[in-house]
Amino acid sequence: MKKNICLRSIYFSFELIKTFLFISLILLFNSVNAQQRVIQLYNGAAPGSENWTWDEKENSNNQFGIRAVYNVSHPTLTVFLPDSSIANGTSVIICPGGAWHLIAIEDGGYELAKWLNKRGIAAFVLKYRIVHVLTDDPVKEHMTKFPSDPHSDRNNTENKEVIDLAIADGLAAIAYVRVHAVEFGIVPDRIGITGGSSGGTIAAATAYHHSAESRPNFVVPLYPHISNFIKSPVPKDAPPMFIVAATDDQIGFNLDCVDLYKAWVLSKHSAEIHIYSKGGHGFVMRKQGLPSDKWIDLFADWLIVEGLLQPKK
Repeated sequence: MKKNICLRSIYFSFELIKTFLFISLILLFNSVNAQQRVIQLYNGAAPGSENWTWDEKENSNNQFGIRAVYNVSHPTLTVFLPDSSIANGTSVIICPGGAWHLIAIEDGGYELAKWLNKRGIAAFVLKYRIVHVLTDDPVKEHMTKFPSDPHSDRNNTENKEVIDLAIADGLAAIAYVRVHAVEFGIVPDRIGITGGSSGGTIAAATAYHHSAESRPNFVVPLYPHISNFIKSPVPKDAPPMFIVAATDDQIGFNLDCVDLYKAWVLSKHSAEIHIYSKGGHGFVMRKQGLPSDKWIDLFADWLIVEGLLQPKK
């Protein structure tokens, strides 16, 4: 009798453990799946590139050893939502860089999104339209074509159509997130946009050229190329801006950042800038053992000053 009771007890415990593990796996799957929800930015073909028929690809076997997405023809947003217990209603659209030929999706996108989530901020990683790459190595192809002077007319002419489309994707992303604010549990007037290099250009451009629906509430461009936009007047409703670059930027976009800061300050809009002596180009979440590694801590301080880390009442 005692043996039977003991066996039944063991069986019950085993079944309980199985049930617990099954439920835990479901919850884990749902949590990961919810964080990685992918949204098509447009219904059907993206305006302006209706004839693009190539398929999106991904490659990590390249010169820089980065996770590179390329041949994006259908822009998407990958959703990363914070735990509801710490969510504060702020959100950020992330535009990873890649010189218009690829999207450095990991460190410039997903890693930054996870950092934001830990601070209660919802993140949306944008895959925007970029140049059609003809090989399986977007990094090598870009490096082969890239001129010695990144500000040259050749580079601007080659990429101009794609740049305009990518900026349109950035504006559309802001508008989409704002329209679906309730669904994502965010506040519609606390939507920011950030990005490095080409992604920084998109972020800065939205600060210049936006409608009421697509206006960012704050902008964080990291070492962007924005000289063409400086020629435009800073809008009266320009959002506050946090700018980051390094003096030893190999492409020289640090001076663009200075011009951007001057434009904001002279037009009497809020701006903060940090230019490190060393850090190079494209550091984002990359650790180099330099003070530039800490830029994101200063960004967190700025978010506090701007009242963006406190839940909105």
